[in-house]
Amino acid sequence: MIDDIWVDDAVTALRPDFAVLVICAYGLRNGPSDDRSRAWLADAAARAVPLDDARIESWRAAYRAFGAKPQRTRPSVDALVRRMPLPEINLVVDAYNAVSVRHGLPIGGEDLRRYQGPARLVRAAGDEPSDEVLGDPEIGEVVWRDDAGITCRRWNWRQCVRTRITEETVDALFLLERLEPLSLEALRAAGDDLAGMLSDIAPNIRIESRLIG
Repeated sequence: MIDDIWVDDAVTALRPDFAVLVICAYGLRNGPSDDRSRAWLADAAARAVPLDDARIESWRAAYRAFGAKPQRTRPSVDALVRRMPLPEINLVVDAYNAVSVRHGLPIGGEDLRRYQGPARLVRAAGDEPSDEVLGDPEIGEVVWRDDAGITCRRWNWRQCVRTRITEETVDALFLLERLEPLSLEALRAAGDDLAGMLSDIAPNIRIESRLIG
């Protein structure tokens, strides 16, 4: 699965500095938010990147480059920083949301068992299948998708219902996305942070990772 994930050339032409650290975690034992994940969220709120941080502004510029208005449909890390205190969702989602705002990068979390075919980041043709939550994509919009349709619109703005991580999720895919000025070393550090939190949730998980870009 992890070796089949790809990023289309049209996306890298738009932002040559784009890279994504893909992490697959197998054997999770997710559950409702608890005192441990609440502590992660509180720590993240205390150490969140500011809204005027260059790492967030870089994502706003990327949205403008494909025609989106970031003040209306915000990059996920931008939206999260504005939502302090972070909402409690479940253990796994709390973990990657905390890492996102602490490190200043968008992170997508997906239920691997609900995927049909490999994940890929492409520029939309405009006719890709989508659900009611996402709505129809615009031509040229950057989207994550699989064989069944769009899994996340506008790069990392909004996720579909089908692949969301729930308390029943056992195998998960995480997409940690990078634009400059976030360094590749900082991207890997965010991945290590997330992997450690996932291992705290489920000590016997198996984790694979791959850097694309």
